[in-house]
Amino acid sequence: MKELKLATNFRAEPEDVYAAFTNPFTIELWTGFPAKMSTEPGSEFSLWEGDIVGQNLAFEENKMVQQAWFFGAEQPSVVTIKIHPDKKGSRINIHQTNIPDEAFDNIKAGWEENYLEALHRFLDIEDE
Repeated sequence: MKELKLATNFRAEPEDVYAAFTNPFTIELWTGFPAKMSTEPGSEFSLWEGDIVGQNLAFEENKMVQQAWFFGAEQPSVVTIKIHPDKKGSRINIHQTNIPDEAFDNIKAGWEENYLEALHRFLDIEDE
């Protein structure tokens, strides 16, 4: 099993970044797909037409999201997203554990090429 750590900055306030991970209507705006999401620990979620499914584990409003992702492995993969204020908006740190070796490259590419690229297009506001 492997783990993945990623970090990136957004030109958006922490509350907007948090909403992009937790509000089903906001998620639909940046993914283009209906989302099932709640900030209730223990609730199930589904994103990207069921490509990402799991259980919400913990939330700290505008600061942290933790989820268990299910994708066929014996144990779920735990994703923790921490949101920090930054000079120009926000910084997020993503830590995903328990990734099967054979799925690692695909999951890393999915974060970078799909998830984070779409979030940057949605959240990053041009300087005026």
